[in-house]
Parts: sequence; structure tokens; C-alpha cells
Amino acid sequence: MERAADFLKEAGTYYLATVEDGQPRVRPFGTAHIFEGKLYIQTGKAKNVSKQIHANPKVEICACKGDEWLRIAGELVEDDRREARQSMLDAYPSLQNMYSADDGNTEVFYFQNATATFSSFTHEPEIVKF
Repeated sequence: MERAADFLKEAGTYYLATVEDGQPRVRPFGTAHIFEGKLYIQTGKAKNVSKQIHANPKVEICACKGDEWLRIAGELVEDDRREARQSMLDAYPSLQNMYSADDGNTEVFYFQNATATFSSFTHEPEIVKF
């Protein structure tokens, strides 16, 4: 899981796929943080992506770095604890211009039942479950 988090941070931007009314929805994200042994992402409750995750927590992430790419498929679980939100904001100080742990909008999710697949044209895929 740490390897997946490091890959996402090094890539800078990754793409999160959700589903809404049977239609795939993909958008760029940039947060990846390990807190209490789990891989977390962050968004705002007011965003459509939040509503999509709550309706169907099965998501997939894709990130590219050089000639490698990473896909993470799994379920997102909301962690509504202030400590989890603050930990994310501490890891990404630039988010504090838009979010705070107590604003009622900041939302963090962690992956459960996740499968990370590290791929490249030069090596066989490596699969990690967490």
C-alpha cells in the first residue's frame, strides 16, 4: 500500500473513476495519504464525486509515471473522524486554502478490498492487495 501511495504522490495527478446513472465519470485528483495504515483520498461533500462515491463506493484510480502506470480498484469508505480529515489537510497544506477539518464539507475516504496493479510495457504486471 505504501508503494501505491508513493506512486500516486510522485505522479502528482491521478484519475478517479466513479459511476453515475450507469455512466462512467472520471476526474483528476491529487491527494493520496496513509493514515492509521490505510490509503486515503480527499474531496468535498458538495461535489458530485462525493455523491457518486456514496451511491456506489466501488471506484478505480489510474495514474501514470514515466513508462509505468498504476490502477487501484476497490471500495471507498468514508472516515468521518476529525483526526482523519486533519491528517489529510496536514499532509496537503495547500488544501487548507479551500478546506478545513471542521467546515462540514471536507471528506476523506480510505480504500478497502483494494487491488493495486503496477504495469509497464517492459515488465509483467505486479499485483498488491490491501
